[in-house]
Amino acid sequence: MFLTFLLLIAGLILLVYGSDRLVYGAAIFARTLGLPPFIIGMTIVGIGTSLPELMVSVTAMLDGQPDMAIGNVIGSNITNLLLITGAAALIRPMEVKSDILRQELPLMLLITAFCGYLISDNYLSRMDGLVLLISAIACILLMIKMATLPHRAETDIYTQEQTSELPIEGNKHIALLWILLGLIILPMATRMVIDNATVIARIYGISELVIGLTVLAVGTSLPELATSIAAAFKGEDDIAFGNIISSNIFNISIVLGLPALLSPAAISPESFHRDFWVMMIASIIFTAFCLGRKHRLNRVKGVLLLSCFIAYFVILFISNYSIE
Repeated sequence: MFLTFLLLIAGLILLVYGSDRLVYGAAIFARTLGLPPFIIGMTIVGIGTSLPELMVSVTAMLDGQPDMAIGNVIGSNITNLLLITGAAALIRPMEVKSDILRQELPLMLLITAFCGYLISDNYLSRMDGLVLLISAIACILLMIKMATLPHRAETDIYTQEQTSELPIEGNKHIALLWILLGLIILPMATRMVIDNATVIARIYGISELVIGLTVLAVGTSLPELATSIAAAFKGEDDIAFGNIISSNIFNISIVLGLPALLSPAAISPESFHRDFWVMMIASIIFTAFCLGRKHRLNRVKGVLLLSCFIAYFVILFISNYSIE
């Protein structure tokens, strides 16, 4: 049993490392092609933070474990909104300064609400997946359009912070090697995560949905956690917020859309009746905090978010064993 936990942790670490190397290589390669830094940040880096969730959800869906896949998506978004944002706010009070981010928040709410509509019938169809992937493309184009309004790419603090965090231009061949390394590591790490998470679920009588909502969600959200915590320490508030917003948008549109397109399946009713509404309410609270007076998230609000996260986890495990 100890070995199973060890392999799960090792798989999660490799999953995060593989994703990081793939994104790093892709970002350098994109810079050698002359792509504007803010577009690289919004597309390659933005989607890249959701790579662990994507790999886990696609593999789980193809393995016939749709509850693990949907749990990973919803749980990751809840983790982003409550745990990661709360932890970052405890380090130092943060403020949303970027006009781009303030415009992306309603987009996050809209895509979250749309997710609820699609899963309300307890089934993820190929059409659902196709619509979500189309919405992902629409979101990317809209985000780029918002960032390319006259002088905004040069003056908005979010794009400035993003550009400063991108890797410097490097050798195209080295970049391709990092991409190849990431592509080799990711499938192996994902298989380690899924197989060992399944074993743990069966041994302890935990449902696949709860495993996805908790262990896998927190594990695959490690890139977002690392990015937001580092940004909080460096005073890059908008990087911390932008990381959460873009991750949540792409988790729903791409990470949920692609698995549904590849392998449609029925999902547990609890994923809509309980977990979706936690995600929706958390999204509304997060947006209210960011757009409220002074656009400021202080330590008191951070404690509130963390308390909600802990309470949600407790409720999940109580409900799991009461059902058992």
